[in-house]
Amino acid sequence: MSKIKADDYLTWGAIAKVLHNILYTYPEAPLIDNFKQEELHMSWPQLVDSEYEKQGRTYLKRYLTNWESTEAQLIELKVDYGQLFFGPSDPKAAPWGSVYTGEEQSLNGDSTQKLMAFYKAHNIEFTLERNEPIDHIGLILLTLEYLFNQLAATPEDKNTLGTCTLLLQQHLLPWADRCLELAEQHADSEFYKGIAILSRVYLAHVSQQLGIITQQTKLFR
Repeated sequence: MSKIKADDYLTWGAIAKVLHNILYTYPEAPLIDNFKQEELHMSWPQLVDSEYEKQGRTYLKRYLTNWESTEAQLIELKVDYGQLFFGPSDPKAAPWGSVYTGEEQSLNGDSTQKLMAFYKAHNIEFTLERNEPIDHIGLILLTLEYLFNQLAATPEDKNTLGTCTLLLQQHLLPWADRCLELAEQHADSEFYKGIAILSRVYLAHVSQQLGIITQQTKLFR
């Protein structure tokens, strides 16, 4: 594992926050308006300078350049989010870990219970906005934001680093790339296609920088 600076943790935490806001809930016009105003495709941190990462930025740039905050555009984007991550039919890129790690492909499976036990053991608590399995990728990203911000303040905190490493190694990385791969494949909008790519690059980069060997887990979709 390479030496990681406080600024690296701040960057990772900021990315986790943005991805939480995008992946956890349906899009709203003010959020996309802000992304366009802030030129998210330009301000997004360059992590690996790969062609794949550049492709993700290009998708995001094209979408935000053409975004005019019309009702029709928002409805179209909401429909895309729904078919990928919510329903009403089976989401094409289901955002819950147990859907991938459990043979039944159901919510609140064994891996969800293990994550609950992990959070309890490490005194991690948060209030849910809705009744939601806690292994939603957006919620785990929210937890990562918190942990990375803690590490930015105290980079030598081995306990927090250990918690962060285990969360990634055992509870997110085993299935998240498959979720994001499906999102990339099935997204109708360049917005979610670009975000899926940048999310995959982000998690792979963090994993590499932290020297994480992902726990081998059989996936069922």
